[in-house]
Amino acid sequence: MADDNGNVLDTLDPKSVRRIHLVGVAGTGMGSFAGMLKAAGYDVTGSDENVYPPMSDMLRTWGIPASSPYSPANLDAAKPDLVIIGNVIRRVNPEATAVRERGLKQMSFPAALGSLFLDHSHSVVVAGTHGKTTTSSLMAHVLVSAGKDPSFLVGGVTQNYAGNYRVGKGPHFVVEGDEYDTAYWDKGSKFLHYRPRTAIVTSVEFDHADIFRDLPHYEATFEKFVRLVPKDGQLVVCAAYPNAVRIARGGTAPVITYVAKEGADADYTPKNLSFGPEGARFNVLEKGQDLGTVTLPMSGAHNVENALAVIAAARGLGLSFAEIQQGLSTFQGVKRRQEVRAEIEGVLVVDDFAHHPTAVRETIAAIRHRYPDRRLWAIFEPRSNTSRRNIHQEDYAHAFPGAARASLKVPERHDKVPEGEELNVPKLIEALKGQGIAADGATDVQTLVDRVASEAKAGDVLLVMSNGAFGGFIEKLLAALKARAGKGT
Repeated sequence: MADDNGNVLDTLDPKSVRRIHLVGVAGTGMGSFAGMLKAAGYDVTGSDENVYPPMSDMLRTWGIPASSPYSPANLDAAKPDLVIIGNVIRRVNPEATAVRERGLKQMSFPAALGSLFLDHSHSVVVAGTHGKTTTSSLMAHVLVSAGKDPSFLVGGVTQNYAGNYRVGKGPHFVVEGDEYDTAYWDKGSKFLHYRPRTAIVTSVEFDHADIFRDLPHYEATFEKFVRLVPKDGQLVVCAAYPNAVRIARGGTAPVITYVAKEGADADYTPKNLSFGPEGARFNVLEKGQDLGTVTLPMSGAHNVENALAVIAAARGLGLSFAEIQQGLSTFQGVKRRQEVRAEIEGVLVVDDFAHHPTAVRETIAAIRHRYPDRRLWAIFEPRSNTSRRNIHQEDYAHAFPGAARASLKVPERHDKVPEGEELNVPKLIEALKGQGIAADGATDVQTLVDRVASEAKAGDVLLVMSNGAFGGFIEKLLAALKARAGKGT
């Protein structure tokens, strides 16, 4: 049949395979999964179009051969019992084509993760539009700190573990639940394969406009997700998003709510919340009862919310408040989440992954809280398929309060963004100027680098936000600031 996808499996006995080959191994998620498979005792190989640092170095360290480019010959060398196909791989990929033609067993990354690991674990899945990586990393660290020896696979590099996966012997497996699609033959969300027993839903706002038509379409996949949580599981949801609470109550699991607003109607709320250079400090109210004080080495109401989600889920898993306190206070954060990259002659450079307007707004507010006496200059690249579109034009216009200055990268044309639906950056700049924010833009990265490096002053905080490499902006900026300071590059 023309639409035959080959020997695709949804489930698999972990003991039935030994040699596993990953097509698309250089992606962050796939590469980390390859490392996890290797750590679990499988013989692992991979292939990709390009394999470059840092993933090439990590794969080498883990002893995983990675071939390039894609070719049926890679399968000849690997002789796999199972092939895992990444979601960036298209049907016409020569290696994917050979897998189909040879009838090799194949799975998507989410289906393989579900079968090989999550089926035999207490799966703790963190889903939502915002905060997935930080919340799942924090959840995993709290469990490690409490001696529960969990496994985890998250979407960012956790500073406590210098990686984004861990293979433990305990019952819990913490996984970041992505709503993006699964494989070329499976357009359902990845998290639908993750067998949640404990689930956190941090937020539900329209995103991934290249996959979902509108908010109801986007909400529908979360409706499917919450129905996967069993009656004897737990579903933790943020009360700041009424639609998320409504969706959660459509499942059968008990719903536990949290929100970062003091005095709000939720099961978990903060009291005496304060922010400082060291992060956040607050008392935790559990259904009105004061459990005690926690310190969190991160700033911003959104991170308080992330911490409350973890506290609620951890309490449901039987952890004591003292164990949770210890875990929160020793969390070192995640790379590219309010990550301080350098301070050069009084100019502080902070890197963050924010791209959705809510994330941009909350990140700016968090940095404003952390450095209240410094001028904040926000530098933003609208790079994702959603942020490139004018669907959030008005939201972005109200996402920069607290920034004294804003510099925006004008995105290149993208074939997934229909003509006439692009974000209007000049219009956005004018809207920001109307709010008293000194705003400007540029079509190329080097122009932005030169502008920021020449005009930044001692005391400034330069907050760089992008969900990609931003054309090496930060590395170029740091080099330019060092050169300006006479320290060389």
